[in-house]
Amino acid sequence: MALLLILSCNRTSSNSSDFDVDLIQNPNTAQGYDNNVGMPQLVFDTDLHDFGRISEGESISYSFHFTNKGKSDLVITNCHASCGCTVADFPKGRIAPGADGYVTVSFNSRGKVGQQYQEVTVSSNAQPSRHVLKITAQIAN
Repeated sequence: MALLLILSCNRTSSNSSDFDVDLIQNPNTAQGYDNNVGMPQLVFDTDLHDFGRISEGESISYSFHFTNKGKSDLVITNCHASCGCTVADFPKGRIAPGADGYVTVSFNSRGKVGQQYQEVTVSSNAQPSRHVLKITAQIAN
C-alpha cells in the first residue's frame, strides 16, 4: 500500500493549464485567515436577481456585475448551474486588481410553471473560492 502512495505522488498530471500556479494561494493558516497574502477578492454588486413574472417558454438573462477588489489577478475557473435550464457565461482570462466584469446567467423557462429558484456556483481563485448567484422568477402558463 505504501508503495502505491509513493508512486502516485511522483506522477505528473496530464492536464494542462493556461494559468501559473502562482495564482493559487491559500491564506488559511493554523492561526486563522491571513488577509495580508494579497489574494484576489471577488465582489458582486448583488448575488440575487428576481425576474418577476414571465411567461412559460421565455428565455431570459441577467448579468451579475463583479469587481476584483483584491491585490492579485482573479481567475474564474467554473460556473455550475443547479439545473440544466440555467447556464452561465463568465470571463475566461485573468481579471486584474480593480478590474470588473460580468457573469451572465441565462434561464430557459420552457416546461416550467410557478415560482422558480435557480443557483449558479461561481468557482475562482479568490477567498472564499465559491460564490453562489441566485435567480428567481414566477412563471405563468
